Amino acid sequence: MMPTDPDGQRPLPARRSLPHGTPTWVKNGSLYFLTVCGQPRGENQFCHPEVANAIFETVAHRHAVQDWFMRIILLMPDHLHALISFPNDSILTVTVRQWKSYVARRHGIRWQRDFFEHRLRHDESTEQKADYLRQNPVRAGLVAQAEEWRYVWEPER
Repeated sequence: MMPTDPDGQRPLPARRSLPHGTPTWVKNGSLYFLTVCGQPRGENQFCHPEVANAIFETVAHRHAVQDWFMRIILLMPDHLHALISFPNDSILTVTVRQWKSYVARRHGIRWQRDFFEHRLRHDESTEQKADYLRQNPVRAGLVAQAEEWRYVWEPER
């Protein structure tokens, strides 16, 4: 039976898969703003020290072996944000799906299907995006200052 609106009058649209194919004109190595959500929303799966450390270990490992190039990843209670780029021979959707699968099996994280990505344009500042990302816990009222949030990982420079 197809779900209907709250009045029971009209069928709700079926959820489609999000298109994640990279157009051929996009340069390899592009930087993406990535959002990945846990399931169900509103449940704190990520902001526990042992879980966060395990996630950060997987991120650091994949960064070290150049599966991706993570600029910053910030965990919120029910989702995460990242600034990330991928090697020339990598497929964004495959890489993220494999990582989500590994983290789910190894650490019991339940993910929403798919994810959201936004490729940064040449006029978007990487540091401005990173600062925006760092302010997310402040905007959510979880900390008073971004520096207080401990669920963030950045590679050593």
